Amino acid sequence: MNSPQAEHTSRRIVITGANSGIGYFTALELARSGDTVVLVCRNRAKAEAAAEAIINEVPAASVIVEELNLADLESVKDFAEAQTEPIDVLVNNAGVMMPPSRIETVDGFELQFGTNHLGHFALTGRLLPQLLAATSPKVVTISSVAHKQRPHLDFDNLQAASGYNPHRAYANSKLANLLFTLELDRRARAAGSPLVSCGAHPGFSATGLYGSDDGMGSNRILKVLAPLGARIVSQSAAAGAWPTLHAINHGGPGDYTGPRALFETRGKPGPAKKSRTAQDAELAAKLWVESEKLTGVTYSLS
Repeated sequence: MNSPQAEHTSRRIVITGANSGIGYFTALELARSGDTVVLVCRNRAKAEAAAEAIINEVPAASVIVEELNLADLESVKDFAEAQTEPIDVLVNNAGVMMPPSRIETVDGFELQFGTNHLGHFALTGRLLPQLLAATSPKVVTISSVAHKQRPHLDFDNLQAASGYNPHRAYANSKLANLLFTLELDRRARAAGSPLVSCGAHPGFSATGLYGSDDGMGSNRILKVLAPLGARIVSQSAAAGAWPTLHAINHGGPGDYTGPRALFETRGKPGPAKKSRTAQDAELAAKLWVESEKLTGVTYSLS
């Protein structure tokens, strides 16, 4: 199946975590369609290898490599301040999934919440000037079906300082991603901003998350078994990129895109279901205020 694409002039698209998995295949298809893709990754060597692979497949591709650690707010600030050109689309794709024991970011946040949500919250806010310099700016934030799997945002324990549970912490971070997506949409529309905020999820896709040293791969047994299991029961990472591509090319304000088959685990992309909690505007506003406090980043959408 070919990935969904729209007719367009060349865009500058920034993708976090684009060196592997869904991010890589998203970047590959966008480069194939003529966009300039900026691969934003923590590991420059892996990002450069990904860029080389894209160029080998698409010789005319326009690919840029940038270094960024979402688990370090100073790195987020430095990256954003170095960006001088308008950004047409920001894809908040990078993520950490279910490290067996609690780990902290450079700034002392629980790793999953700090990377998946707070890092992207800070990045998006700091890149607003570059986004708003584009004609039709868009932010696509990647959530997960896990956002419906019994998450609970305890504002007295957002960093899971007590009672850490890997799955709950991951579900919380993915719920936060979708709450952020919809709250950014509300705020953009209220400000009369041209910015479009929408979300996507990849269903159940075989990606590097399962074996990452920051996540499940920090357990030596899971590092071997989890990727094998994922390959058996899930769709490919290339197929997992279809909802992201659909959101980039066709997503409207507040849209949420995911696979349509087998309880949104695989298949062609289309409208995905948001949990009732994810649509709680009061909860989203509370999380927004707390995220501003924790990151020190505020948004100016006018």
